[in-house]
Amino acid sequence: MGRRIALTSAFLLFVGLSVVLGCRTADTDAITPVPQLLAFLPWLLIPLGVALLISVYTHWWSGALWGVVLLGLLAWYLQPYGRTGDPVGPAFAELRVLTANVEFGQGTDSLVDAVRREDPDLVFVQECEQTCEKILRRDLAKTYPNRQAVAGGGSEGSVILSRFPLRAAKGVEGTMGMPGAVAEVKGVDVRLQLAHPMPPVPGQVGLWREELDALHDAVAKDDKTPTVLAGDFNASQDHAAFRPLLDTGLRDAARLAGSGRTPSWPSRTTPTFGVQIDHVLVSEDFTAREARFLDLSGTDHRALLADLTLHRAG
Repeated sequence: MGRRIALTSAFLLFVGLSVVLGCRTADTDAITPVPQLLAFLPWLLIPLGVALLISVYTHWWSGALWGVVLLGLLAWYLQPYGRTGDPVGPAFAELRVLTANVEFGQGTDSLVDAVRREDPDLVFVQECEQTCEKILRRDLAKTYPNRQAVAGGGSEGSVILSRFPLRAAKGVEGTMGMPGAVAEVKGVDVRLQLAHPMPPVPGQVGLWREELDALHDAVAKDDKTPTVLAGDFNASQDHAAFRPLLDTGLRDAARLAGSGRTPSWPSRTTPTFGVQIDHVLVSEDFTAREARFLDLSGTDHRALLADLTLHRAG
Protein backbone atom coordinates (compact mmCIF):
# COMPACT_ATOMS: atom_id res chain seq x y z
CA MET A 1 0.00 0.00 0.00
CA GLY A 2 2.81 2.42 0.91
CA ARG A 3 4.65 1.74 -2.36
CA ARG A 4 1.45 2.29 -4.35
CA ILE A 5 0.83 5.65 -2.70
CA ALA A 6 4.43 6.70 -3.33
CA LEU A 7 4.26 5.68 -7.00
CA THR A 8 0.92 7.43 -7.47
CA SER A 9 2.36 10.60 -5.92
CA ALA A 10 5.41 10.46 -8.19
CA PHE A 11 3.24 9.84 -11.24
CA LEU A 12 0.98 12.81 -10.49
CA LEU A 13 3.99 15.06 -9.90
CA PHE A 14 5.52 13.99 -13.22
CA VAL A 15 2.22 14.62 -15.02
CA GLY A 16 1.84 18.11 -13.54
CA LEU A 17 5.46 19.02 -14.27
CA SER A 18 5.15 17.67 -17.81
CA VAL A 19 2.16 19.93 -18.45
CA VAL A 20 4.00 23.03 -17.20
CA LEU A 21 7.24 22.27 -19.03
CA GLY A 22 5.28 21.25 -22.11
CA CYS A 23 3.63 24.69 -22.15
CA ARG A 24 7.05 26.32 -21.72
CA THR A 25 8.34 24.30 -24.68
CA ALA A 26 5.28 25.23 -26.75
CA ASP A 27 5.83 28.92 -25.88
CA THR A 28 2.42 29.36 -24.30
CA ASP A 29 1.20 30.40 -20.88
CA ALA A 30 -1.99 28.40 -21.43
CA ILE A 31 -4.59 28.74 -18.67
CA THR A 32 -4.65 28.76 -14.87
CA PRO A 33 -2.73 27.31 -13.06
CA VAL A 34 0.04 27.18 -15.70
CA PRO A 35 0.91 30.93 -15.72
CA GLN A 36 1.11 30.96 -11.94
CA LEU A 37 3.37 27.88 -11.87
CA LEU A 38 5.56 29.21 -14.68
CA ALA A 39 6.32 32.24 -12.52
CA PHE A 40 8.05 29.92 -10.07
CA LEU A 41 9.71 27.70 -12.69
CA PRO A 42 13.10 27.37 -10.89
CA TRP A 43 11.33 26.13 -7.78
CA LEU A 44 9.82 23.23 -9.69
CA LEU A 45 13.15 21.55 -9.04
CA ILE A 46 11.79 20.68 -5.58
CA PRO A 47 8.76 18.56 -6.60
CA LEU A 48 10.79 17.13 -9.47
CA GLY A 49 13.51 16.06 -7.06
CA VAL A 50 10.94 14.44 -4.78
CA ALA A 51 9.41 12.50 -7.67
CA LEU A 52 12.83 11.38 -8.88
CA LEU A 53 13.81 10.16 -5.41
CA ILE A 54 10.58 8.19 -5.14
CA SER A 55 11.21 6.64 -8.55
CA VAL A 56 14.71 5.53 -7.65
CA TYR A 57 13.75 4.32 -4.18
CA THR A 58 10.86 2.23 -5.55
CA HIS A 59 12.87 1.00 -8.56
CA TRP A 60 10.40 2.59 -10.99
CA TRP A 61 13.06 3.02 -13.68
CA SER A 62 10.76 4.26 -16.45
CA GLY A 63 9.60 6.96 -14.04
CA ALA A 64 13.22 7.82 -13.24
CA LEU A 65 13.90 8.20 -16.98
CA TRP A 66 10.81 10.41 -17.26
CA GLY A 67 12.16 12.54 -14.44
CA VAL A 68 15.62 12.84 -15.99
CA VAL A 69 14.07 14.11 -19.24
CA LEU A 70 12.06 16.70 -17.28
CA LEU A 71 15.19 17.68 -15.36
CA GLY A 72 17.04 18.30 -18.61
CA LEU A 73 14.21 20.47 -19.91
CA LEU A 74 14.03 22.44 -16.68
CA ALA A 75 17.80 22.98 -16.64
CA TRP A 76 17.61 24.27 -20.21
CA TYR A 77 14.88 26.76 -19.40
CA LEU A 78 16.70 28.04 -16.33
CA GLN A 79 19.21 29.65 -18.70
CA PRO A 80 18.81 33.43 -19.14
CA TYR A 81 16.58 34.49 -22.02
CA GLY A 82 17.24 37.39 -24.38
CA ARG A 83 20.14 39.06 -26.08
CA THR A 84 23.21 40.58 -24.49
CA GLY A 85 26.17 42.48 -25.92
CA ASP A 86 27.91 45.80 -25.60
CA PRO A 87 26.81 48.97 -27.43
CA VAL A 88 29.02 50.09 -30.29
CA GLY A 89 29.32 53.78 -29.43
CA PRO A 90 31.23 55.48 -26.60
CA ALA A 91 29.77 55.97 -23.13
CA PHE A 92 28.67 59.52 -22.36
CA ALA A 93 26.17 59.49 -19.48
CA GLU A 94 25.58 57.60 -16.24
CA LEU A 95 22.05 57.01 -14.98
CA ARG A 96 20.82 55.44 -11.77
CA VAL A 97 17.28 54.06 -12.03
CA LEU A 98 15.07 52.87 -9.20
CA THR A 99 11.72 51.12 -9.57
CA ALA A 100 9.42 50.23 -6.69
CA ASN A 101 5.89 48.96 -6.16
CA VAL A 102 4.81 50.53 -2.86
CA GLU A 103 1.66 48.36 -2.45
CA PHE A 104 -1.24 50.82 -2.28
CA GLY A 105 1.16 53.50 -1.01
CA GLN A 106 2.02 51.63 2.19
CA GLY A 107 5.75 51.54 1.38
CA THR A 108 6.05 55.23 0.44
CA ASP A 109 7.93 56.38 3.55
CA SER A 110 10.43 53.56 3.15
CA LEU A 111 10.79 54.43 -0.53
CA VAL A 112 11.54 58.07 0.30
CA ASP A 113 14.28 56.92 2.67
CA ALA A 114 15.74 54.66 -0.03
CA VAL A 115 15.64 57.45 -2.62
CA ARG A 116 17.46 59.84 -0.28
CA ARG A 117 20.04 57.17 0.52
CA GLU A 118 20.65 55.82 -2.99
CA ASP A 119 20.21 59.09 -4.93
CA PRO A 120 18.77 57.73 -8.23
CA ASP A 121 18.29 59.96 -11.27
CA LEU A 122 14.99 58.34 -12.29
CA VAL A 123 12.35 56.82 -10.02
CA PHE A 124 9.45 54.66 -11.27
CA VAL A 125 6.75 54.18 -8.62
CA GLN A 126 3.80 51.81 -8.95
CA GLU A 127 0.64 51.72 -6.79
CA CYS A 128 1.22 55.32 -5.77
CA GLU A 129 -2.24 56.43 -4.64
CA GLN A 130 -3.21 59.90 -3.43
CA THR A 131 -1.37 59.80 -0.10
CA CYS A 132 1.77 58.48 -1.79
CA GLU A 133 1.56 61.25 -4.38
CA LYS A 134 1.31 63.90 -1.63
CA ILE A 135 4.30 62.47 0.27
CA LEU A 136 6.47 62.36 -2.86
CA ARG A 137 5.57 65.96 -3.70
CA ARG A 138 6.28 67.09 -0.14
CA ASP A 139 9.55 65.23 0.37
CA LEU A 140 11.12 64.86 -3.08
CA ALA A 141 9.88 67.74 -5.27
CA LYS A 142 13.05 69.80 -4.82
CA THR A 143 15.32 66.93 -5.80
CA TYR A 144 13.01 65.65 -8.55
CA PRO A 145 11.25 68.68 -10.01
CA ASN A 146 10.10 66.78 -13.10
CA ARG A 147 7.37 64.16 -13.06
CA GLN A 148 4.87 62.34 -15.20
CA ALA A 149 2.01 60.58 -13.45
CA VAL A 150 -1.28 58.78 -13.79
CA ALA A 151 -3.40 59.65 -10.77
CA GLY A 152 -5.54 57.00 -9.13
CA GLY A 153 -6.49 55.30 -5.91
CA GLY A 154 -5.35 51.91 -4.67
CA SER A 155 -3.13 50.21 -7.23
CA GLU A 156 -4.07 52.52 -10.12
CA GLY A 157 -1.71 55.45 -9.48
CA SER A 158 1.82 55.53 -10.87
CA VAL A 159 4.49 58.20 -11.22
CA ILE A 160 7.87 58.76 -12.88
CA LEU A 161 10.21 61.18 -11.05
CA SER A 162 13.22 62.65 -12.83
CA ARG A 163 16.22 64.90 -12.24
CA PHE A 164 16.38 65.36 -16.00
CA PRO A 165 14.03 67.63 -17.95
CA LEU A 166 10.92 65.71 -19.00
CA ARG A 167 8.31 66.17 -21.64
CA ALA A 168 5.07 64.28 -21.74
CA ALA A 169 4.70 61.24 -23.97
CA LYS A 170 1.83 58.91 -24.63
CA GLY A 171 1.75 56.17 -22.00
CA VAL A 172 0.18 52.73 -22.26
CA GLU A 173 -3.49 52.21 -21.54
CA GLY A 174 -4.14 49.69 -18.80
CA THR A 175 -6.16 48.87 -15.74
CA MET A 176 -3.40 50.44 -13.64
CA GLY A 177 -1.47 53.59 -14.53
CA MET A 178 1.43 53.23 -16.98
CA PRO A 179 2.70 56.75 -17.77
CA GLY A 180 5.31 57.54 -20.39
CA ALA A 181 7.74 60.43 -20.81
CA VAL A 182 10.84 61.54 -22.67
CA ALA A 183 13.86 62.64 -20.63
CA GLU A 184 16.61 64.86 -21.99
CA VAL A 185 19.95 63.36 -20.89
CA LYS A 186 22.90 65.51 -21.96
CA GLY A 187 21.05 66.57 -25.08
CA VAL A 188 19.85 63.06 -25.99
CA ASP A 189 16.22 61.98 -25.79
CA VAL A 190 15.61 58.89 -23.64
CA ARG A 191 12.16 57.34 -23.75
CA LEU A 192 10.78 56.34 -20.35
CA GLN A 193 7.86 53.97 -19.89
CA LEU A 194 6.49 52.68 -16.61
CA ALA A 195 5.17 49.10 -16.62
CA HIS A 196 2.40 47.78 -14.40
CA PRO A 197 0.12 45.32 -16.18
CA MET A 198 -2.48 43.32 -14.32
CA PRO A 199 -1.20 40.18 -12.55
CA PRO A 200 -2.12 36.76 -14.02
CA VAL A 201 -4.54 35.82 -11.29
CA PRO A 202 -7.32 33.35 -12.11
CA GLY A 203 -9.93 35.03 -14.26
CA GLN A 204 -7.57 37.80 -15.45
CA VAL A 205 -4.94 35.90 -17.45
CA GLY A 206 -6.36 37.23 -20.72
CA LEU A 207 -6.21 40.83 -19.48
CA TRP A 208 -2.63 40.27 -18.25
CA ARG A 209 -1.64 39.10 -21.74
CA GLU A 210 -3.37 42.06 -23.40
CA GLU A 211 -1.61 44.62 -21.24
CA LEU A 212 1.82 43.01 -21.73
CA ASP A 213 1.08 43.00 -25.47
CA ALA A 214 0.26 46.72 -25.25
CA LEU A 215 3.64 47.40 -23.61
CA HIS A 216 5.33 45.38 -26.34
CA ASP A 217 3.54 47.29 -29.10
CA ALA A 218 4.44 50.66 -27.54
CA VAL A 219 8.13 49.74 -27.40
CA ALA A 220 8.28 48.06 -30.80
CA LYS A 221 7.05 51.20 -32.60
CA ASP A 222 10.40 52.95 -32.08
CA ASP A 223 13.68 51.05 -31.97
CA LYS A 224 15.86 54.13 -32.58
CA THR A 225 15.35 56.09 -29.34
CA PRO A 226 17.21 54.94 -26.20
CA THR A 227 14.58 53.40 -23.94
CA VAL A 228 14.11 52.53 -20.28
CA LEU A 229 11.05 50.40 -19.52
CA ALA A 230 10.77 49.78 -15.78
CA GLY A 231 8.27 48.65 -13.19
CA ASP A 232 6.33 45.72 -11.84
CA PHE A 233 5.66 43.53 -14.89
CA ASN A 234 3.88 40.79 -12.93
CA ALA A 235 5.84 38.43 -15.19
CA SER A 236 9.19 36.70 -15.47
CA GLN A 237 11.30 35.46 -18.36
CA ASP A 238 9.48 32.14 -18.04
CA HIS A 239 6.23 33.69 -19.28
CA ALA A 240 5.51 33.58 -23.00
CA ALA A 241 3.64 36.89 -22.64
CA PHE A 242 6.80 38.60 -21.32
CA ARG A 243 9.46 37.21 -23.67
CA PRO A 244 8.33 39.24 -26.74
CA LEU A 245 9.47 42.37 -24.87
CA LEU A 246 12.97 40.93 -24.77
CA ASP A 247 12.64 39.92 -28.42
CA THR A 248 12.31 43.62 -29.35
CA GLY A 249 15.96 44.02 -28.35
CA LEU A 250 15.36 45.22 -24.80
CA ARG A 251 17.67 43.72 -22.20
CA ASP A 252 17.12 43.02 -18.53
CA ALA A 253 19.47 45.27 -16.55
CA ALA A 254 19.59 42.85 -13.61
CA ARG A 255 20.74 40.07 -15.89
CA LEU A 256 23.34 42.31 -17.56
CA ALA A 257 24.69 43.16 -14.11
CA GLY A 258 24.82 39.54 -12.96
CA SER A 259 21.67 39.58 -10.81
CA GLY A 260 19.30 37.72 -13.11
CA ARG A 261 16.56 35.67 -11.39
CA THR A 262 17.11 37.45 -8.07
CA PRO A 263 13.64 37.31 -6.44
CA SER A 264 11.77 40.58 -5.99
CA TRP A 265 8.36 39.25 -4.91
CA PRO A 266 6.93 38.36 -2.43
CA SER A 267 9.28 40.32 -0.21
CA ARG A 268 8.26 38.40 2.91
CA THR A 269 10.02 35.27 1.63
CA THR A 270 12.79 36.78 -0.53
CA PRO A 271 15.60 36.21 -1.14
CA THR A 272 15.06 32.61 0.04
CA PHE A 273 11.95 32.08 -2.07
CA GLY A 274 10.30 34.18 -4.74
CA VAL A 275 10.38 35.32 -8.34
CA GLN A 276 11.76 38.32 -10.21
CA ILE A 277 8.79 40.20 -11.61
CA ASP A 278 10.20 43.72 -11.11
CA HIS A 279 12.46 44.67 -14.00
CA VAL A 280 14.43 47.49 -15.56
CA LEU A 281 14.54 46.77 -19.29
CA VAL A 282 16.84 48.88 -21.45
CA SER A 283 17.54 49.25 -25.13
CA GLU A 284 20.89 48.23 -26.61
CA ASP A 285 22.15 51.81 -26.10
CA PHE A 286 22.75 50.94 -22.44
CA THR A 287 25.03 48.80 -20.35
CA ALA A 288 24.32 47.95 -16.71
CA ARG A 289 27.15 48.24 -14.21
CA GLU A 290 25.27 47.05 -11.14
CA ALA A 291 21.79 46.02 -10.05
CA ARG A 292 20.66 45.68 -6.45
CA PHE A 293 17.36 44.69 -4.88
CA LEU A 294 16.42 46.79 -1.86
CA ASP A 295 14.15 45.78 0.99
CA LEU A 296 11.39 48.28 1.69
CA SER A 297 9.00 48.11 4.63
CA GLY A 298 5.25 48.18 4.05
CA THR A 299 5.26 46.58 0.61
CA ASP A 300 5.31 43.05 -0.77
CA HIS A 301 7.88 43.99 -3.43
CA ARG A 302 11.58 44.67 -3.23
CA ALA A 303 12.77 47.76 -5.07
CA LEU A 304 15.27 47.40 -7.92
CA LEU A 305 18.16 49.84 -8.29
CA ALA A 306 20.12 49.72 -11.55
CA ASP A 307 23.23 51.70 -12.48
CA LEU A 308 23.23 52.25 -16.23
CA THR A 309 25.62 53.73 -18.77
CA LEU A 310 24.20 55.37 -21.88
CA HIS A 311 26.26 55.09 -25.08
CA ARG A 312 26.14 57.23 -28.19
CA ALA A 313 25.14 55.46 -31.37
CA GLY A 314 28.15 54.14 -33.19
